[in-house]
Amino acid sequence: MWHIQYVTAQQLAGFRQYQYRAVDSNPLSVYIMQPLWNRMVKLVPLWIAPNILTLTGFLMILIHLFILSVYDWHYTASGSSPGLIPTWVWGFGAFASFFAYALDSIDGKHARRTQSSSPLGELFDHGLDSWSISIFPLSLFSIYSCDNGKSGISVTTMYLSLIVLLLNFVFSHWEKYNTGVLFLPWGYDISQVVTVGMYLLTAIYGVEVWHRPLIFGYHLTDILIFFLIVCCIVLSLPQTFYNIHLAYVKKTLLKDSLYEGLLPLLSPMLLVILLTIWVVLSPCEILVKQTRLFLWMVGVVFSNVICRMIICQMTNTRSEVLHWLLIPLAVMVYTATAGFQGKLEEPILAAFTIFVTAVHVHYGVCVGKQLSQHFNIYIFSLKKYTK
Repeated sequence: MWHIQYVTAQQLAGFRQYQYRAVDSNPLSVYIMQPLWNRMVKLVPLWIAPNILTLTGFLMILIHLFILSVYDWHYTASGSSPGLIPTWVWGFGAFASFFAYALDSIDGKHARRTQSSSPLGELFDHGLDSWSISIFPLSLFSIYSCDNGKSGISVTTMYLSLIVLLLNFVFSHWEKYNTGVLFLPWGYDISQVVTVGMYLLTAIYGVEVWHRPLIFGYHLTDILIFFLIVCCIVLSLPQTFYNIHLAYVKKTLLKDSLYEGLLPLLSPMLLVILLTIWVVLSPCEILVKQTRLFLWMVGVVFSNVICRMIICQMTNTRSEVLHWLLIPLAVMVYTATAGFQGKLEEPILAAFTIFVTAVHVHYGVCVGKQLSQHFNIYIFSLKKYTK
């Protein structure tokens, strides 16, 4: 495979100095989930590399997404044909979500058990997290359905919900970029438990349970969307700004100017603007025509942008001013909204989605190989790397 040195020499040196610092103050995590993970990690054989746990969890939710894509590509099955998606798919969703949640929670513990903790492992973990944060909602949207005007949700709501989740993840790592500490969002554990519960409820009672009105005519879908907003905007975002303000007061901020501190947010914000322009001005209503494909593309591009931010915050190096993928995206948005693509807008979106997915996978493989060689370790083995 064509190998590119994505990580600079300065960043490689920064990785050598890196030390993981995190704060978890969520009562659900501290008093319930962490004791459970401490017991579960003891069941993992000591010869298994921590990154195998991380990758396995990611692949589980990815497989579930692909299964749902086969049964419900246009997010209409739960509304027009409630029985089209088999019950076992929802059961598998509950299993896959809990499995991924558990493995993502114990991989670090297992790394400490095997004395194999490394910046490579953390980057691998957070890099896959930046991708899976979009995969979870893309699967959950199949429960809601977008073709039921009474109780489903619109594709616009799907898009905005995904953007809120992704920006929440961005702000969490932007916070670490400025403070050097990862304050784990309260919404993460809550959302994971709720996701597993939703799949179980759907497997037992069917998707119809989400389309029955509750008190005052509101449906469960309305309540869950409201819950998402509360978790991301009310719980996580104020905490992020408070922690940065506290670091400013204590004079422990890592960046010495407002410009440097805000720099990592430039690409994500431009990305949101470009994507939203495309959604609003698309002549063929691309979000309606190809909802799943468009949202997948959004998640992939965001993940690549976030991964580069994570590398900068782990190495305490300056964030890039503009992510290069924004340039072809801007061309895509301009040619689509100006009408130059015409009837080819959907196939061009498909081609662009394949392109950015390939770019992101290539980026991950090259960065993993580069750090593997730098630290003299294998990614998926506890053996030492031999040059």
